[in-house]
Amino acid sequence: MTVHATPPGGGFLLDETAVPFIPEDFSLEQRQIAETTEAFIRNEILPDLDRLEEQDFALLRAKLRRCADLGLFLVDIPERYGGLELDKATSMLVAETIGPSGSFAITSSGQTGIGSLPLVYYGTAEQKERYLAKLTSGEWIAAYCLTEPDCGSDPLSARTTATLSEDGSCYLLNGVKQFITNAAFADLFTVFAKIDGRQFSAFLVERDSPGLSVGAEERKMGLKGTSTAQVILDNVRVPRQNLLGEAGQGHKIAFNVLNIGRLKLAATVVGAAKGALAEAATYAGERKQFGRLLREFGAIREKLADMSAALFAAESVLYRVAGLLDARIATLDRDTDDYPRRYRQAIEEYAGECAIAKVFCSEALGRIADEALQIHGGYGYIRDYPVERYYRDQRINRIFEGTNEINRLLIPNLLLRRADEKRLELWERVRTVEDDLTTGKLEECGQDLLAKTKTLYLLLLGAVRQRHREQEILLALGDMAIDIFALESVLLRTDKARTRVSPARRQLLQAAARTASFELAARIGTAAARCAAYAAVEADPAGMQPIVSRLSACPTTGLLESKRLLAAATSDTGGYPF
Repeated sequence: MTVHATPPGGGFLLDETAVPFIPEDFSLEQRQIAETTEAFIRNEILPDLDRLEEQDFALLRAKLRRCADLGLFLVDIPERYGGLELDKATSMLVAETIGPSGSFAITSSGQTGIGSLPLVYYGTAEQKERYLAKLTSGEWIAAYCLTEPDCGSDPLSARTTATLSEDGSCYLLNGVKQFITNAAFADLFTVFAKIDGRQFSAFLVERDSPGLSVGAEERKMGLKGTSTAQVILDNVRVPRQNLLGEAGQGHKIAFNVLNIGRLKLAATVVGAAKGALAEAATYAGERKQFGRLLREFGAIREKLADMSAALFAAESVLYRVAGLLDARIATLDRDTDDYPRRYRQAIEEYAGECAIAKVFCSEALGRIADEALQIHGGYGYIRDYPVERYYRDQRINRIFEGTNEINRLLIPNLLLRRADEKRLELWERVRTVEDDLTTGKLEECGQDLLAKTKTLYLLLLGAVRQRHREQEILLALGDMAIDIFALESVLLRTDKARTRVSPARRQLLQAAARTASFELAARIGTAAARCAAYAAVEADPAGMQPIVSRLSACPTTGLLESKRLLAAATSDTGGYPF
């Protein structure tokens, strides 16, 4: 079997892959950046969180300027424009560290991610010279205007139009954009519109442009400190030189920026999950019932263990994807003229993996925040306890940056498209495992859980090949791919880290891996059973169910002991123990 350090996107289902980066790889410099960021959040954001949650936008802008003063807006900016141009692992570490700050995390991410990256990736030299310094200093705030009232998950159906003026000097933009983060105080908007109603394109629009107005603030369930409002465009005159990228290529800008946006969101929610787990572990170590601390009860210990294992898996997924991007980007020559184009291609290569990270991490946070609130009991429902905010704030993450359903569909669709383009030997591998099933070689499949689940995926893909474009089947295939990637990320991280840590730490890593593997195998089995049921025919109603059961079975030896060890470490640490 071929082992790839920089496999093609989706290649994890076909070959054994090396993991390019794990959290244990962070350098001293990276950890110092994280410590600086954490100190800023702890000392300057969290004490003012109540005021920020009340939408004190003047204070929020001052905090953003302070964030810029620390250089946190420079992480993804090219050096030639005064940025730090750090690797994606460091960029995700910064986003993760800001994550527990809730609304502030989303506001700052809107600035450094989808707000600035369209300009960074696709802007002309003149556009960058005009706007980037203002954005990186915090003097100006950016917003990304893609969604419309009748157009959410299908951005290419946008109705906002751009018409060239009679004198050819500018475009006239008309339309309404919905749910725009930072709308109330943004100075520069990246607006997507169709030139003459046909060519989907992007434009840089300044706030003081006549005809641009911002609607009332949306009254939201969570993230109350963010600004979310409509942006209304009424014959807004945008100079021709503010067309971003090429006319008709707006979809490339939107989707490629969303790839990084999804990964950065995954980083933010990992940080939030660590914050929620810390609240739960601390409370369980202080609250008594029946004369005992909550942390002493097996029911609570299991919750803490499962939360830590889910977070371990999410963190492993996040930094594996960041490492894949960094490894691919590192192969590029920065001195060539086509470096920007090849850089964008490197990101696009792992669009599926970015979608996996977004779905997996946002849903891990959902489970962790829910259990954290449950551990608090009735107090978790009271606003005086931070866990209440974590619970409310987390829900939107499964909708941001493309709903999780859209991302689930994207993952298998990308795999199938690349197979059709001969970029992945997907169907060839399907035929191989089908032959193994026919000849009995599949019966020789060993106890390697990861290898078995990959084989199962290929068998099911073959079983549904005539119906693999139906959404119910695609969702099942998406679920399997997400959890197989997570399972592999956990196992690769554990294997790579175990040689460089103490025996006690190694034991804790193995406990997290065993706990996470048990849960992931069960989920893979459930998704596979759905897919097999959809593929079943009347002549063979059992279909592949026996094979599903065998290939998704996870060894259970030592599971309870692993959970108890993980729970104790979580309690003793007062949060995530890694």
